[in-house]
Amino acid sequence: MNKSNRSPRRRMAWLWALSIGVVLGAILLTGGATVMHKTSDTAFCVSCHSMRQPLAEYQGSVHFQNPKGIRAECADCHVPHGPVDYLTTKVMALKDVWGEMTGKIDTPEKYDAHKLAMAQSVWDSMKKNDSATCRSCHSYEAMDVLAQRSEARQEHPVAIKNGETCIDCHKGVAHILPDMSQISAAGASQLSAAAAKMPENARQGWSIATQPFWLTPDARQHNAGNLMPGTEVSILKRENGMMLAQVSGWQQDGVDEVFYAAAGRRILSALLGEEARHQVKRLSNYTDPETHLIWHQTALQVWLPSGQLIDNQQKIWDYAASMMSANCTGCHGLTALDRFNANQWIGVIKGMAPRTSLDQEQLRILTRYVQQHASDMPAVNQSASKEAQ
Repeated sequence: MNKSNRSPRRRMAWLWALSIGVVLGAILLTGGATVMHKTSDTAFCVSCHSMRQPLAEYQGSVHFQNPKGIRAECADCHVPHGPVDYLTTKVMALKDVWGEMTGKIDTPEKYDAHKLAMAQSVWDSMKKNDSATCRSCHSYEAMDVLAQRSEARQEHPVAIKNGETCIDCHKGVAHILPDMSQISAAGASQLSAAAAKMPENARQGWSIATQPFWLTPDARQHNAGNLMPGTEVSILKRENGMMLAQVSGWQQDGVDEVFYAAAGRRILSALLGEEARHQVKRLSNYTDPETHLIWHQTALQVWLPSGQLIDNQQKIWDYAASMMSANCTGCHGLTALDRFNANQWIGVIKGMAPRTSLDQEQLRILTRYVQQHASDMPAVNQSASKEAQ
């Protein structure tokens, strides 16, 4: 057979091979797309027994039922639309299949035990991709902020200005928040570790927790009072594992058992026993022009055990901010710290406390944090200082 006869046959063979390849590719592509689509369907997602509890939480949320009749399905929140992120998410979802096969969360008890870790994984992913799935439906540019509820009208402009992403404030929009006590406990441990490494030459510190103090370096005696979390002190000297420090604050005339951080603001800095009250030094006086109450700028020298102060106040605020983010986004977004004044924040925190997993000590730190950053604090500190001089 000559070459001229073989060439048409070869061409036909290549055409058939190409045609078969195209058909097989189309079948594979269509089949793959169908599988991807079907495995992203809400009915498929909740078909596993392990998804009964997440389904119940989702069905109780505004993303399932709302006045406008708009429903966000599972994939709308959990599967990014970008091609690479989409495929990556689908491949990573194989771990969920393995978890179902091994019964990782097949009981309510197991689900609750793993809920925080699962939630953090989702939050971390959404933080990294700038809440891509949220933004597929919601965008700052499309918001009619003036038509929103009062709290959203105040918070969204702040979020836009600060470049915040949706998951920063809306962690509990479709599922009940997990128990956040582990996060809070971890933050407290980090503060303790930082306090243990406080430089010996530090001359300024802040209490990381409610801290007893003494009037002598002998801590075996009954303490003379307590510093509250976040209280600033000036370190004067160190002696046998104890530190002599000066605490400054404000006392309301006639109320000498409390140091406040600012005149007219109920920001607790120290609680004083009877003996300590007699050693308080009054430095100046200030009359509140609104209430006509008299306030005394005061100072007291106290002894504290080493390892209970930190030389970076911001670490305390970061810890408090993380607790606020973790515990206050199940019912609403994060509230701007200047939404309330220092005294109003006391009632807000007390009202919200039963809905959180925070203990009394953690609530004290959180209260100090929001009060210290309240709407009236900068003006109060400046005016009070000027009046006292």
